[in-house]
Amino acid sequence: MDREGVGKVCLALPGARLDHPFGDDHDAYKVGGKMFVMVGATGGVSFKVSDIAYEVLTESGHARPAPYMARAKWVNLPRIDDWADEELADHIRSAHAIIVGKLTKKARAELGL
Repeated sequence: MDREGVGKVCLALPGARLDHPFGDDHDAYKVGGKMFVMVGATGGVSFKVSDIAYEVLTESGHARPAPYMARAKWVNLPRIDDWADEELADHIRSAHAIIVGKLTKKARAELGL
């Protein structure tokens, strides 16, 4: 997968929006104003994972703790194409679901979720 592919997967999810809060070279995908995936300027991708997935992915070396976001259970792949497309797409969908689950009922209703 590449940067464009990540964007297609993210924007196909309900309520997802693209934002550039860190500059035009960083793509931040948000739902309800909360980020669930970020593609960096150098081509890496970071995303939210569950507590268990964080432990498994970082301890196995399959991903590394995301800079500045590790304590919130985000992981980072230095290269988007480090994983198979469908595996990354599954994690993106999971990241979206985790963030949606943290939104208030009102925010979910406003987004039609």
